Amino acid sequence: MATAASARFEFRLRPEVKSRIERAAELVNETTSDFARTATEERAERVLHEHESATVVPADFFDELLRALDAPARPNPALQAAARRARSAVEGR
Repeated sequence: MATAASARFEFRLRPEVKSRIERAAELVNETTSDFARTATEERAERVLHEHESATVVPADFFDELLRALDAPARPNPALQAAARRARSAVEGR
């Protein structure tokens, strides 16, 4: 069961911004209050999602990762063996 809204949130707008919001709300057949509340809720959800989905790592870890990505590739024995197997499978040996 939905509960009625009971908290208030008030802010001031420039007159031209208020007019744009009123016009937009009218175009989608919503009250200005519903329009502004929905827009605010959607923006809050986007910001929270972006913030919560970000991975934060220490700067030295990030620097080390970038150095490793920039370094020339060094194949290890397992990779070299896999390349030989792939080459002989392609060449039919």
